Amino acid sequence: MNRSLRLLPPLALGCGVLLISGVREQRAMQPLAPMRSIPRTLAGLEGRDLVVPEEERKVAGMSDYMMRVFTEDSIPRFTTYVGYYDRQVQGKSIHSPKNCLPGAGWEILNSARVPLPIAAPARVNRVLLANGGTRALVYYWYQGRGRISASEYAVKWELMRDAALKGRTEEALVRIVVPLGRASAPARLETAVAQADSLALRVAVALQAEVGKRLPGWASTAL
Repeated sequence: MNRSLRLLPPLALGCGVLLISGVREQRAMQPLAPMRSIPRTLAGLEGRDLVVPEEERKVAGMSDYMMRVFTEDSIPRFTTYVGYYDRQVQGKSIHSPKNCLPGAGWEILNSARVPLPIAAPARVNRVLLANGGTRALVYYWYQGRGRISASEYAVKWELMRDAALKGRTEEALVRIVVPLGRASAPARLETAVAQADSLALRVAVALQAEVGKRLPGWASTAL
């Protein structure tokens, strides 16, 4: 993907935050329960809490978070992260993973949006990554103010709309990472990716429901 095109989503989000900062004062909306209260068991595995270093947390700007690693026989199977922002203003807003991952040494091999098998229609981002010979599968989405979204452009628009109409911009970034290990024969890698997709989708369905229970209530606004 062309670098300038890859930067469009985070730039759009940044512009949106700059615009809403002058619209009206944004209320800080506390979650109904801390994100760390999300059950530690997902997909039949027990998770262990990880700590985001204070300096990284200041840069990211989230007001609450949960980050866990889930292992089986001491081998990491997947990690989860939920970064919650009680309000988004200049210098304190969600950063698109598509912008952060390349900066951490990961190359995006392909990306798509996949549907979640839940009652309300929703799609999430699916990204296959490479770092040297290592591969990983990432699912992520934005959740808050009564919706789940995969599109950074839709998120920017809804952020400005909700800021102007309700003075609310609270939102969570939800991410699941399934490591695939070192690159192997194409057939074996294809099987590993299919298994990772199945696992990530199961975790995503459970995680979006748990995150939703902890988000502040929201009544949609007719335009």
